Formats: sequence, structure tokens, C-alpha cells
Amino acid sequence: MISTADFRNGVRLELDGQPYHIVEFQHVKPGKGPAFVRTKLKGYKTGNVIDRTFRSGEKFEEPDLDECEMQFLYCGGDEYSFMDTSSYEQVTYSKKQLGENVDLMKENTI
Repeated sequence: MISTADFRNGVRLELDGQPYHIVEFQHVKPGKGPAFVRTKLKGYKTGNVIDRTFRSGEKFEEPDLDECEMQFLYCGGDEYSFMDTSSYEQVTYSKKQLGENVDLMKENTI
């Protein structure tokens, strides 16, 4: 379980059944009323950034995500091919799925 006290940039959490990671957060302790946390969350599936405010002390589930080391092989149009370095399985992602800085990647980098 992840609490709002554990919020840091890059922390992953599950919200409404979807995996997100924290892009930006701010703990706010107003002079009147309870403390809360303002966040910007980026969805792993859609790539959309949403603004959410949470009460201090709320808890969230950790998403079930796998991390693996991938090698960038080549770019074919708007599709980018990667290879899992442990299983040698190849996957292809679109430019939209990878984000705006994908053009900065060099071939054969891990």
C-alpha cells in the first residue's frame, strides 16, 4: 500500500483500476482545515496527465507492472522496435506510445 506520505516523483500507484505514476506533487497544509496533496499523474496506458487532489493519509494499491531491460533496435516510420535483453523477444511501439522525446533515442542503446 502507498500512502500520500510516500508520494515522490515517479512513484507508481493504481487509481480507479488504472496504473499511474506521479509527475509532480505538492503537500499543502492550509492554516484552516486538514492537509492535502495536489498531484499530476500520468497514465501508463493512455499517456494522459490528470490533476488530482487527495486528503492526507489516503492509501492506494501498487499497480501490477513488470520492468525489463530493453534494447532499442531500429525505427521504421512511426514504429519503434525493441528487444528484451533477457528473452530476446521483440516488441514494437508507436511514436505516440513512447512520448515526445523518442526521436532522441539512438539505435542499439539499452
